[in-house]
Amino acid sequence: MDYQYLEDFHPGQVFESEPLTVSEAEIIEFAEKYDAQPMHVDPVAAQDITGGLIASGWHTAALTMNRFITAGFYNPAPGALGLGCESLKWPKPVRPGDALRLRLEVLSVRPSAKRPGSGVVTNRFTTLNQNNDIVLEMVSSVIIARRSA
Repeated sequence: MDYQYLEDFHPGQVFESEPLTVSEAEIIEFAEKYDAQPMHVDPVAAQDITGGLIASGWHTAALTMNRFITAGFYNPAPGALGLGCESLKWPKPVRPGDALRLRLEVLSVRPSAKRPGSGVVTNRFTTLNQNNDIVLEMVSSVIIARRSA
């Protein structure tokens, strides 16, 4: 795949990844290392708290990035950098056995006023499970090189 530049993106573009199934073991392993709350590491305790084991929201975010980077629709030119998130929500929990896929929509594309050789792309990330329930919604921006620079 060739590199993508600012000029390759336009508002309204939509990309979708293949699903990735999340196991109970992966949920627990991630949580034990990064977010060891009972609903993420203890299936028995989780039953009373959330009706069963759920993935950490940060695990869901990491899985979303996995789908974004490995899906094959995003290959920016060297130097692309994330600028941060404008919003991040976890409307529904991820549970063992969920198959997650990413839907990415380009919201805006603009040349940078400060860096003439690059521009900013703002995207909406929507991660869905096998039932089309939204488990993550995020709006974030990335700086990407311009081809014409």
